[in-house]
Amino acid sequence: MEFKPSTNSRQGLRDYFWVAARGFAMGAADVVPGVSGGTMAFILGIYEELIQAIHSVDLTFIRRILSLRFREAFAGVPWRFVLALVLGIATAILTLARLLNHALHTYPVLVWAFFFGLVLASVVVVRKRVSRWTPGILLITALAALGSYTLVGLVPVETPEEPWFLFLSGALAITAMILPGISGAFILVLLGKYQYVLNAVVNGDILTLLIVIAGAAVGLISFARVLRWLFQGYHDYTVAALTGLILGALRKVWPWKLSEGIQELNVLPPAYDTEFFSAVLLMLAGFALVLVLDYLAARQTAARTLTSAHAENKPAPPLV
Repeated sequence: MEFKPSTNSRQGLRDYFWVAARGFAMGAADVVPGVSGGTMAFILGIYEELIQAIHSVDLTFIRRILSLRFREAFAGVPWRFVLALVLGIATAILTLARLLNHALHTYPVLVWAFFFGLVLASVVVVRKRVSRWTPGILLITALAALGSYTLVGLVPVETPEEPWFLFLSGALAITAMILPGISGAFILVLLGKYQYVLNAVVNGDILTLLIVIAGAAVGLISFARVLRWLFQGYHDYTVAALTGLILGALRKVWPWKLSEGIQELNVLPPAYDTEFFSAVLLMLAGFALVLVLDYLAARQTAARTLTSAHAENKPAPPLV
């Protein structure tokens, strides 16, 4: 299957409103520890478009910005898509961070149950993006799922606070953030740098933050190119691997947990009470929400294809 991002087919405020809505979902996921915004981008059908947009920020773009040739610089970048997405993400973080933080402390089982349904449904949605499931593709999915399952179960470690490691931490965290199934914040926790970076934000440690941000910028731009190359040459294998990452990450969002020191163990529900049935209902609601969003996204894509085909006098597939 060919890598065909749909950035150029977006027209009008309505399209970009839905991009912002997807960004809002990504921001909401990033607020929750252990849930990746990349997962939501993948679920909502804009993942490849996001990778393409990041890839468009290259040396030519940077040179034009430094030369103050802004019009030329942004001519080759889908800035409307990026702006709508960033506005949605920022809106979610600013409006939901405190609410979700409170909910996670007050109703952790219910919140995790809803996200478990979201992530589980994404597997159903994503499987349609692989043109043909072969034994090799199934093996890639299984290996990726095993790797992700193992990674999210690791215990945080003590690590150095040298600039080189802070730079590396930023690069690895942002790389994980655009991978479905793995949270960038969780990678910082594993590297022993989550609290350190959080303290830098609170205390205004500009130098530390600049080092981490520089690492994140390098990691984002370089890894996006790797992903784009994989999508272009090995689309089905790449989607299968990302699907495996999502499957393995279900370990992190399982609602019922038992804490043992700094490690959390997944357990069966302790009782079949009101909380259990509420959690099941929220799982189903999250599952259904993803299916509905996927259906709406498919209709929107088909509508854009129909409009484009009419403009070019080409036959177009019917709306589903």
